[in-house]
Amino acid sequence: MLDFLWLPLLAGLLLTAIHVYLGLHVLARGVIFVDLALAQVAALGISVAFLAGHPIQSPAAYWYALSFTVGAAALFAVSRARRAVPIAQEATIGIVYVVSAGAAVLVVDRVPQGGEHLKQLLVGSILTVTPGEIGRLAALYGAVALLHLAMRRPLLEISLHPDLAAAKGRWLRWWDFCFYVTFGIVVTSSVRLAGVLLVFSYLVIPAAVGALLSPSVMGRLVAGWAFAFLASVLGLSASFAWDLPTGAAVVTTFGALMAAVALGVGVRSLVARVRREGSAALAPMAAVLAALMAGAGLLLALFPQMDHHWLNWIEAAAPAVELAFLSSGERQVYRETRADVARERAELERLRAMWRDTQWGTRQLPAETQERLRQYLASGGEIAAGDLMVLATLRSRARERQRFWLGLPLLVVGGAGAMALLRGGRAISGAAP
Repeated sequence: MLDFLWLPLLAGLLLTAIHVYLGLHVLARGVIFVDLALAQVAALGISVAFLAGHPIQSPAAYWYALSFTVGAAALFAVSRARRAVPIAQEATIGIVYVVSAGAAVLVVDRVPQGGEHLKQLLVGSILTVTPGEIGRLAALYGAVALLHLAMRRPLLEISLHPDLAAAKGRWLRWWDFCFYVTFGIVVTSSVRLAGVLLVFSYLVIPAAVGALLSPSVMGRLVAGWAFAFLASVLGLSASFAWDLPTGAAVVTTFGALMAAVALGVGVRSLVARVRREGSAALAPMAAVLAALMAGAGLLLALFPQMDHHWLNWIEAAAPAVELAFLSSGERQVYRETRADVARERAELERLRAMWRDTQWGTRQLPAETQERLRQYLASGGEIAAGDLMVLATLRSRARERQRFWLGLPLLVVGGAGAMALLRGGRAISGAAP
C-alpha cells in the first residue's frame, strides 16, 4: 500500500504545509468562503480552457485559471479595502462563487463528457499525481511561503487587527492585494491537483481545529498541520482499503476527525464547568436530551409511518420491542418471514460465490447451468420482495400501536422534564449573585 500511496501522501503534505497557514488568515479575516470562491473561479477558468480545446492538465489551462483567479483576487482586495461600499465582502464572495459555479455548469454543458470533467474539478485526481507535479508544486509553494514570510508582519496585522492596520496608512490595499493574489496562485495550482472540495477542506478545517485547540498563531499552525497530516493518512488509507473515491474519502475524513475534536473539546469544557458549578452544570444538556425525547415522541405520535431511526435501532438490538406490539398470529408470521428472508439471503450469497468462482475460472459449470445461475442472480432481489413487503406491513401495524404506548409517554415525560429543568436553571441563575 505504501508503494502506491506515497506520492499522494507527499502531495497531501505539500497541501497541508501552505494551506493551513493561509487558512489561519482566512478564519481571522472572517472570509470563510473566499477560498471556495477562488477555487470555483479557477475551476471556471479550467473549464473555459477545456472548451477552447486545451487539456485540463496543460499549461494553457493553468494560465486560463490563474488569470481568472487573479481577477477575482483583485476584486476581493478592493471590496475589503473600500469600507464605504454598502455591500459586505462576504456577500461579494458569495456572489462570485455562485456566478462562477453557474457559468462553469454552462461551459461544461457544451463540452463532451462534461459530467466527468465537472467531477474531476470537484474531487481532483490526487491519486494519479506524478513526481514532476510534486516538484513543481513544492517549488511554487516554497516561493509563496518565502514571500509570506517576508510579508508576515503587515499581513498578520491586517488579519488579526484590521482596525489598527487600517489606521496606519494607505498601503493596506496593496498588502491585501498581495495576499489575495498569492492566495489565488496557490488555490489555482491546488485545484488542478486536488479539486475544489479538497482544497477547501485543507484550507479551512485544519485552521478551524487549530483555533479550537490553541489561542496562539504558532499553536494553531502546529495543531492544524498535525491534524491535516493525520486526516490525509487516514483518508488515503480508507480510500485504498475500501476502494473509495480518493478526494471524497479525504474530505469526509477531515469532517469526521473535526467532529471528534469538537466533541472532545466540548466534553473537556463540560467537565471543567461541572468541577466549578457542580451537577447544576449538566442541567442544560439534560434539558436538551429531554426535549429531544419529547420531539421523538411527538413525531411517533403524529407520523407513525415515517422512518424513526432511533426505534429501528432499538428493535434491531432487541426485536422483542417490535414483537410486543404484534398479535400472536402476527408474531408467528413475522418469525416465519424473517427466517425465509435470512434463508434466501444466505442462498443468494452462496450462488454469488459460485458465480464469482466460475468467472475467475476456479470452478467449471456447464454453459446452460451458468446461464440459469446468471438469470437467477439477476432476479434474486425480486424473490425476497414479497417477504420484505410482509415485514413492512407488520412493522406498519406495530408502529400504529407504538404511537400510543411509546410516542405519547415519551412526549409527556420528555416535555415535562425539559420544562422542569429549564425552570430550575432560571431559578439558579436568578439566585446567583
